[in-house]
Amino acid sequence: MSITSTVVTVRILEELKMIQDKSSILLLGISIIEDIIAITALGIFQSIAADAGQVSILQISISIGIVAAFVGSLLIFGSKFIPNIIDKVGKTNDYALLLIVILGLAFGLSFVAKELGLSVATGAFLAGVLVAESKSAAVAKVVTIPLRDVFAALFFISIGALMDISLIPLFIVPAMILILTSFASKFLIITGVLVRSNYDAITAIRTGFGMSSTRGELSLVVVKGGQDVGAISSSIFPIVGVVTIITTFMAPYILRFGSKLKLSSSSSFSSSSTNTSQDDNDSKP
Repeated sequence: MSITSTVVTVRILEELKMIQDKSSILLLGISIIEDIIAITALGIFQSIAADAGQVSILQISISIGIVAAFVGSLLIFGSKFIPNIIDKVGKTNDYALLLIVILGLAFGLSFVAKELGLSVATGAFLAGVLVAESKSAAVAKVVTIPLRDVFAALFFISIGALMDISLIPLFIVPAMILILTSFASKFLIITGVLVRSNYDAITAIRTGFGMSSTRGELSLVVVKGGQDVGAISSSIFPIVGVVTIITTFMAPYILRFGSKLKLSSSSSFSSSSTNTSQDDNDSKP
């Protein structure tokens, strides 16, 4: 329920012209790793939950083995062949063909993941990873942006269609408690870890704000996956839906607030540089 929305965060950072900032690059790196962990965990949990009442160490080991084999084979062997195929298609300058190949790869891996008992999000995510390994990744990104926006809209429409808005007032209080708890805990963890990793305080705080600001699509995917296998109650979905809606509207203001720290960072850096330079001059004979 605390997974950062990579899609929403990227769009906001682009609109605020903060996408190239040090904290933004760090934020996106962390969120991508978080997505990989969440998708892998989802695949494992769905495999276990599908065999309810029969959970054992052997079953867990088999589930982990399936996920590891699927992900590992694609990253190790798939990365040697699929990017080359995409590059050959890209050299034809036929953008329609490139788009069809990318879609075929995404739907194909999603189908394989589904047949293995994993989330379709796992296959689609790995398809994107393989496309990113090709030399045509920049072109592929431009070609797929309109499609991304269309699917993102359809995704949220389909999610919204599953929610009963008459029940939303009942979940406002627990949703606000979850938002505050999630924001505070994630902000403190991210900021603390980055400070301990020798990042400057301003970068750590801004990254903490970014990681804590919004919840989104992957949290909803996890909840929907849990409902599909009967692992969680139906009351969880509207709570996460309310959390997603509220944090999505909050995110631009939180990220903009964090961006104001850039001035403090710059002035501190300039002051530090001036003092260091003065000290160096004083120390010279």
